[in-house]
Amino acid sequence: MAEEVEEVEKDEREQAWLQSYIHSPEKQRNLYRKTLIIVVISQVFGGAGLAAGITIGALLAEDMLGTDHLAGLPAGLFTLGSAGAALLVGWLSQRFGRRSGLTAGFLAGGTGGLGVVVAALMNNVFLLFASLVVYGSGTATNLQARYAGTDLATPKQRATAVSIAMVSTTAGAVAGPNLVEVMGEFAASIGVPPLAGPFILAGAAFIMAGCVLFVFMRPDPFIVAKAIAKAQKTTARNSLNSLTDTTNKRGIMTGAFVMVMSQMIMLAIMTMTPVHMSAHGHGLRAVGMVIGIHIGAMFLPSLVTGMLVDKVGRTAMVIASQLTLLASGIYAATAPVDSVLALTVALALLGFGWNLGLISGTAIIVDATNPANRAKTQGNVDVFIALAGATGGALSGLVAGGFNFQVLSIGGGILALVVIPVIIWSQNIEKKQHNNK
Repeated sequence: MAEEVEEVEKDEREQAWLQSYIHSPEKQRNLYRKTLIIVVISQVFGGAGLAAGITIGALLAEDMLGTDHLAGLPAGLFTLGSAGAALLVGWLSQRFGRRSGLTAGFLAGGTGGLGVVVAALMNNVFLLFASLVVYGSGTATNLQARYAGTDLATPKQRATAVSIAMVSTTAGAVAGPNLVEVMGEFAASIGVPPLAGPFILAGAAFIMAGCVLFVFMRPDPFIVAKAIAKAQKTTARNSLNSLTDTTNKRGIMTGAFVMVMSQMIMLAIMTMTPVHMSAHGHGLRAVGMVIGIHIGAMFLPSLVTGMLVDKVGRTAMVIASQLTLLASGIYAATAPVDSVLALTVALALLGFGWNLGLISGTAIIVDATNPANRAKTQGNVDVFIALAGATGGALSGLVAGGFNFQVLSIGGGILALVVIPVIIWSQNIEKKQHNNK
């Protein structure tokens, strides 16, 4: 009996604090701003964790396996792991809120990163592969964190909110590759293979990101957003965030397709760039610099990109993203192999094109969903993004090994053109539906 009374009192307290947010636009705005700050801090750590697998994963596999034909496998494995993690993080977020989902994902990613270090120390390829799959949880969570800022954003703030989350990743993501040599020296000093050094940083960074979210993301913005949406549905009002009970399946499919293609193309070319550079005599410092600038281009332009997506429109920015990916592929294929500058420009364009596609696609997804299904849908979409990345990463080594890096780059660029007619078709249907209303 006492337990039932205690449960009722707990529910009443929970309802009381939720009601205070439902009826106070000012508290909603304050929580929106607080959430963005927390996401920014966590993403700085998350970005540092993300960089290790991108920069060193292929080289570590090449070293342990003794061949470059499977050098794309690590990217395939950790993006495959991120697919399962995206589903789980999305489910946890939908059920328990962003705090629970994102914390669990980052902590798992940190564990995987440290597992890679142990695998390298033991020279155990099977443990390496298993750890890379778990490490993928961190990369998936780092990507899903971009949604947290949109929960209490208005439609005209959504792309900007996504961009703030992504631009904050830049500090860690750019620092990570440029610490490759330093972390390699540190690893060697404690008896760990130098190529595993960056994963020490990755494991610690992901764990720190999870701790920041667990401690500070209270109250949970997604729980508040769901409560607001439920209240609006009950009272037949549609205020602050224009939250509705409708789901636009075509919009979800279009946004997902844009992000899937952008991810596949970007990851395929990026994965083989360190191997391509190493084969032509470039050292770890040069590889780290090129990948660091590439990652900077993936995230640093986000703030401007988000504002453009909100002001210029989703469709125009999607087209711009795919044309940029095409230009990147062509330039990467034609760049002189001994020119670090040329490869840097090509990889910067690759990162920027991905940035435009991801923010545009994310905004389309948020527009097409409502809080009743948003986190779960976002998780499901990110599964396909991760699988696309896994496919691109795994196939990149086979294509580059069977043909060459140039064929891989040009093929990726041409593939980007497929997205343009799809987004134009989707926009035309939306206009017709709007005119019919």
